[in-house]
Amino acid sequence: MSNPGSDSTPTLEDDAMTRFPVPDYDELPEDLQERIDEETEQAGFTPNVFAAFGYKPSHFRAFFAFHDALVEDTALEREEIEMIVVAVSGVNHCYYCNVAHGALVRIYAEDPTLADQLVANYRAADINDAHRTMLDIAVKLTERPAELEAADLERLREAGFSEEAMWDIAAVTAYYNLSNRLATFADMQPNEQFHTLGRE
Repeated sequence: MSNPGSDSTPTLEDDAMTRFPVPDYDELPEDLQERIDEETEQAGFTPNVFAAFGYKPSHFRAFFAFHDALVEDTALEREEIEMIVVAVSGVNHCYYCNVAHGALVRIYAEDPTLADQLVANYRAADINDAHRTMLDIAVKLTERPAELEAADLERLREAGFSEEAMWDIAAVTAYYNLSNRLATFADMQPNEQFHTLGRE
């Protein structure tokens, strides 16, 4: 892994996933290398999800383009997005996303314990009523999508979420259900750095 501010080439960890081969950085298309360089500089290490998705460049581009849209064009706060990700990933038992996005919850919510609460049982987490409603709907969409009904959207409205925010809650939930399933299928492994980020 390159260090922040280092001019060395990022190294994609061989154990980023165990069930498919991790490509060499030098073999990736230039646009993927550029995105990985940006992420490595920002994080100080290369998150393994970028190494794993390098296996299929067309999917890398589509996956991260949708990710960027979800976090850049949204009516939600970033901590709310990450709370949804962790609650959904906890239900899906996605090891990679529990750890990686747990770190992001700690950072964006400035709370060293919230992510652990959300992974274990979001209903017992120290969150407000609006966020509990948000996560109720996200988890229902994850576990029992056929049971979702108009009354669930009304609950979100009553909790103070705008129409756009409701769409965004569903979009984040759907995207991370996809992410969880692919990460589990490929056995993506979280970087060690994620375990300690945001805990102090």
